Amino acid sequence: MEFELQLTKRFSIPNCHTLEVALNHGAYRSFEKLFSMKPEAIVNEVIASKLRGRGGAAFPTGLKWSFVPKDTALPVYLCVNADESEPGTFVDRYILEYDPHLLIEGIVCAAYAIKSHDVYVYIRGEYVRPYMIFKKALDEAYRSGFAGHNIKNSGYDVHIWIHRGAGAYICGEETALLESIEGKKGQPRIKPPFPAVEGLFGCPTIINNVKTISHIPWIIEHGGEAFARIGTSESTGTMLFGISGHVNNPGFWELPFGMRVPEFLEKYAQGVKGGSLKALFPGGTSTAVMTADECADLYLSYESMRAHGTMLGSGGLIVMNEHADMLHALRTITRFYAEESCGQCTPCREGTFWIHRLLEKMVRGEGTTKELDLLLEIADNMEGKTICALAAACAIPVRSCVVKFRQDFEKYVKPVFVPVAAAAEKMLGDDAVPF
Repeated sequence: MEFELQLTKRFSIPNCHTLEVALNHGAYRSFEKLFSMKPEAIVNEVIASKLRGRGGAAFPTGLKWSFVPKDTALPVYLCVNADESEPGTFVDRYILEYDPHLLIEGIVCAAYAIKSHDVYVYIRGEYVRPYMIFKKALDEAYRSGFAGHNIKNSGYDVHIWIHRGAGAYICGEETALLESIEGKKGQPRIKPPFPAVEGLFGCPTIINNVKTISHIPWIIEHGGEAFARIGTSESTGTMLFGISGHVNNPGFWELPFGMRVPEFLEKYAQGVKGGSLKALFPGGTSTAVMTADECADLYLSYESMRAHGTMLGSGGLIVMNEHADMLHALRTITRFYAEESCGQCTPCREGTFWIHRLLEKMVRGEGTTKELDLLLEIADNMEGKTICALAAACAIPVRSCVVKFRQDFEKYVKPVFVPVAAAAEKMLGDDAVPF
């Protein structure tokens, strides 16, 4: 498979996080073309590339940019979401650590395209090392004229501010991220209005994640059509896939979309460790789990994931072998979502903790089959009933795990036997005839 690396092309070069080395290997080369183009032309190139946001929603990037009101008198902001907190995702941090100048270059390109002069990079609070490396790279970019005032005598200013989070997963949701930058409690906003119209400080705002922004320099250099020829018709370009769990070679690889999941597991992850494949979370823990049979014809693309009833998310695959206990795995997953719920919406605040308590009860051997069905009922009353998708992020793995691996749960719970008379009375109500 021949293709040009876009995100990781400089990762193997020693000290490429420094400006001197990065410049020697092509960093900021897109600026030569960038400032000769009109912002609208760049947006059109990104639309032509069919680049989708490399986060959970996979929304078309160029289309999102086009939503910014034309000729607005308000300032336009760009926010870069580096709050990578989804369990099973870990690749954004390596862009920040190995090639921070690629991200800075992408930021300037994206800011120019949407006519923004002020950019906020929201970095996960636990990412201390990535923050320090990125901050040093940003200082270098400012001193050398690649950021700040009158970038390379273009007459265009882009000021980049780093905002560190405090460890709240919810701030990865785009409107909660905006609230946090404004100094408020990190809680999602009701939409509409959407951020592209009314976002940071009440002004038009575009929010993209690290991987998405880092693709922009390549698109400007080579054109949107060249990007669209890579991958599949609906999933264009390359993606930075990470894999963890029961594999012999955990890590991350940049690949074009479209590879079969079994091939990826064998060729790059070097097979399942400790047994055969049992389950796969294809895009972090918030996605519907896939069985081994479902993975047989599953491809690394948005359309294949959608056809199988799951999502690719940020490309963080989690593998579980045949010895994995799905009840224990789900208990760990739901504990995370219960603790990270901001508490704003009742179905999420109450539902996440309720599910986790039921799973804890089952692990202790105190649950019943009735409560196993209750898990599905709670999940159904959470998904789509809240302001943001955190409730769904908990409900989706609960539903898929319980339905597809019910035997893993049934061995922990006790069957509920309903007396025949009581069952008849329940069905017939007031018309029940006593036996």
